Amino acid sequence: MKPTQTNTPDQLAPSKDSSLSPSTPTAGDILQLLIRTTHRLHTQFEEHLAMLGIPAYLTGPRVRVLVAIEEEGRIRMSDLAAKLGIKARTVTQFVDALEQEALIHRTTDPEDRRATFLQLTDEAPPLIAKARAAMSEASDQVLHSLSAEGRSQLQSLLFSL
Repeated sequence: MKPTQTNTPDQLAPSKDSSLSPSTPTAGDILQLLIRTTHRLHTQFEEHLAMLGIPAYLTGPRVRVLVAIEEEGRIRMSDLAAKLGIKARTVTQFVDALEQEALIHRTTDPEDRRATFLQLTDEAPPLIAKARAAMSEASDQVLHSLSAEGRSQLQSLLFSL
């Protein structure tokens, strides 16, 4: 498996906007750095999933859907979309794929036959546990250079956005 490329400080250098001092990054610089960091975390997460023997069809976004269902035990598709902040159509695509892999199943709401509940099958929890371990390892790799105080500062900054 190919190692994940890490960016050096000169690859992430701020743009040369003459209105700002050289040490002050622009908002665009910060946003680009956040996007690169997110991409790096996602790439490492996918690599860890593969190393743990998680099937390729179980991508990061699909794991997120499974985790959300696991947290609720049983959830309506519309509530899942709201919880994840995605469109109902997107949830349907994820659900179709996860149902085809026998990781979730749909049941009709006995009180509202138009509504559908989602539940995990017995095959899903072990895969979710492995995926959580992969995410933990990937996160530790990305943030290994930050002290506990640095992590707290980063968390505070991200919450303020």
